[in-house]
Amino acid sequence: MIDRKALVRRHNVTFDDIDPRAPLTLGNGDFAFTADVTGLQTVPDAYPAPGRYVEQPGTLLGTQSSWGWHSTPVETEPALRTSLKEYASPHGPVRYVDLAGKTSATALDGGTAQETWLRNNPHRLMLGAVALAPESVGSGEIRAGDIRPVRQELDLWTGELSSSFRIGAAAFDVRTVVHPDRDTLAVSIRSTGSHPPAVRIAFPHGSEDWGNAADWTHPERHSSELQSGTGGWEIRRTLDATKYCVHVCAPGATLVRRGAHDFLLSGQAGEATFTIDFSPSCESRGRHGSRDAPSFDDTSLAAARHWERHWSQGGMVDFSGSTDPRAVELERRVILSQYLTAVNGSGAVPPQETGLMVNSWRGRFHLEMHWWHAAHFPVWGRPKLLERSLNWYFYILTRSRETAREQGFPGARWPKQVGPDGRESPSDIGPFLIWQQPHPIYLAELMWRCTGSLEDAGRLAPLVFETAAFMAAYAARTPDGATLGPPLVPAQESYGFMRGDVENPTFELAYWRWALETAQKWRRRLGLPEVPEWSETARGMVSPHVAGGVYSAISVPPFTIRTDHPSMLAALGFVPATGFIDPGTMSRTLDSVLADWDWDSTWGWDYPMIAMTATRLGRPDDALDALLMDRGKNTYLANGHNFQTDALPVYLPGNGGLLAAVALMAAGYDGSAASPGFPADGGWQVAVEGIHPMP
Repeated sequence: MIDRKALVRRHNVTFDDIDPRAPLTLGNGDFAFTADVTGLQTVPDAYPAPGRYVEQPGTLLGTQSSWGWHSTPVETEPALRTSLKEYASPHGPVRYVDLAGKTSATALDGGTAQETWLRNNPHRLMLGAVALAPESVGSGEIRAGDIRPVRQELDLWTGELSSSFRIGAAAFDVRTVVHPDRDTLAVSIRSTGSHPPAVRIAFPHGSEDWGNAADWTHPERHSSELQSGTGGWEIRRTLDATKYCVHVCAPGATLVRRGAHDFLLSGQAGEATFTIDFSPSCESRGRHGSRDAPSFDDTSLAAARHWERHWSQGGMVDFSGSTDPRAVELERRVILSQYLTAVNGSGAVPPQETGLMVNSWRGRFHLEMHWWHAAHFPVWGRPKLLERSLNWYFYILTRSRETAREQGFPGARWPKQVGPDGRESPSDIGPFLIWQQPHPIYLAELMWRCTGSLEDAGRLAPLVFETAAFMAAYAARTPDGATLGPPLVPAQESYGFMRGDVENPTFELAYWRWALETAQKWRRRLGLPEVPEWSETARGMVSPHVAGGVYSAISVPPFTIRTDHPSMLAALGFVPATGFIDPGTMSRTLDSVLADWDWDSTWGWDYPMIAMTATRLGRPDDALDALLMDRGKNTYLANGHNFQTDALPVYLPGNGGLLAAVALMAAGYDGSAASPGFPADGGWQVAVEGIHPMP
């Protein structure tokens, strides 16, 4: 048996100085708090998040939740119909939510003022900043250079962050933890200084900027109402139509206002212990409606029990017996990715690509990325961590049916770039993507394979069936077979400029076939009659285009542009084998990609994708080489995050993709040998527990 505690703890994250790209996050999937080396958010400028098209950078030190959103007020909210543009399709004219005039790649997001508002709203909100106040050391300011020396450790087994440091003559020990079932931050500060520890709690307005969820420059646009209550204080926040409540509990401390949105919490001599509970309502708190804020000790105990259960249950892989020098780094990435995806991506809505740490695309989430964020959860034996965000599709089902109906199709057409309301964003790319359409079928199938529950299958069946109904109708019947597009933008978005002409991308053809056949299995599984059209469409898909013995990306010129995602590889790897894709042709396609692809233009999930293809082709050496390829966007920082660029400093689809690929490589797929993605040369000793084989 794997010694799970030893395995997890040998990858605890430790710092002895500021790493400006790698702060540490505590959270529970719906709420997260990212801290600097003080265990709080004392020096946010030391952790900049530059973003795109933004003069003033944000910070990686976020406090965010699945429910905390804000919209810039407008006299009349723009309607999506103002962005509709008609395109010719095999089914006749179809209207898409496009961008007028400019494209998102050539301007601040392109389009009209109405379209910009629709793209930017709602945007995820920075709920508040919690920092060690200069009053703790009797100074007017705490600078990053003042914090010396540092010893910080994130204990993955307990979910507690311990930070020890000095500022001048004062030594500090700070313990920080987040409650597993409430949006509650708990902090304990011990100090040897002559001044009582003090904490600044401050609140910003919302921001539409990329990389910046906080606007600190307009205090007049929001309000922070302080009220004393039993057990502490309430700060009632109002930002236009957004309202939320912050409850501060600090026995023996005082809380005073220092500005319109700035409060000072002062402890007793040498000590300050407090909890801050964030809630969308002042009427009830916690997921169970309790108004009583837990103490620091209660929160710490609950977190420790939660994380011990998390690591003790579900899947685990141990590479400690391996002699390959890459094994230690792969194991580190696997452990930290399990932690980060649970903290950032297991909540009530699909996560944004940067989780609950910093805003990308204004905090809005991309449904084509949902598979990469969360498919690994049931495969690693943790289906509950996917269940809540998968259930969100029921919330947007009516809207998605309306989209399909307006385009002349039955079923549900899922959007791409959305906020929690599921409303599509105007774009020259997003509304034309189709590879997110089969995702609910794939995710539901992974849930079934993990739980085997017919009750769960019956509950998820409407998502599967509504998805399949749209997919079967969207594929156009021609004398050559069932075709996809135009208009269309494939997963490899390099073809966005020709969206009105793109047809039959290799990946999407294979994915369509597999998903429709899988939906048919669901009908049989539940004792329902088959839908003949689904199988007819799946089995009648046109063959992917082949040129020079390799698969093209699309079936029309220029066939393959060698930038962005080499997504034709996903047709066998991400997509299970169906007999539709020839392994020999795909193997040559893999060789072609590895030979001369533009790696600087790839993204973090491309490397796991390539590893999955190599695994299903029986090429384990190439699978490992791809997964650990030394390329810029395959960088994993000291905190475990997949770094992409300064504008996209963390990228959770890379972490989730890594876990999906390692699951396939270690536990295999139906009918495979054990550990098919690792060479049988003695260099890799792979111990596997609780990971389910992939389809």
